[in-house]
Amino acid sequence: MFVKILKSKLHRARVTETRLHYPGSIAIDSELMEAVGFLPYESVLIADLNNGNRLETYAVPAEAGSRKIVILGAAARLIKPKDIVIILGFGFLTPEEAKDFKPKVAVLDENNNIID
Repeated sequence: MFVKILKSKLHRARVTETRLHYPGSIAIDSELMEAVGFLPYESVLIADLNNGNRLETYAVPAEAGSRKIVILGAAARLIKPKDIVIILGFGFLTPEEAKDFKPKVAVLDENNNIID
């Protein structure tokens, strides 16, 4: 048996832009992805602190150091620029593995710099 466990989290990321007419996903600064262990095309859950919307999509790398968080595709109807979001990635572990597992979490400031 496996359990679904939080693996990675970018906490309080600020959306820098949205692009409605684009195949759906979220573009994340590749340095931020690396910091918490998100892989290109990994499934992520996005929770919008401004409006309560939650959605699932996949992460694609944006330019390293750009601090961009770009909502792409249909999700742009649910999340707007300047919204604060939590981006969560999950993994499947055995209960034994899960006992000692600690997720990688980065708390971001208003410019998407890691502060914790």
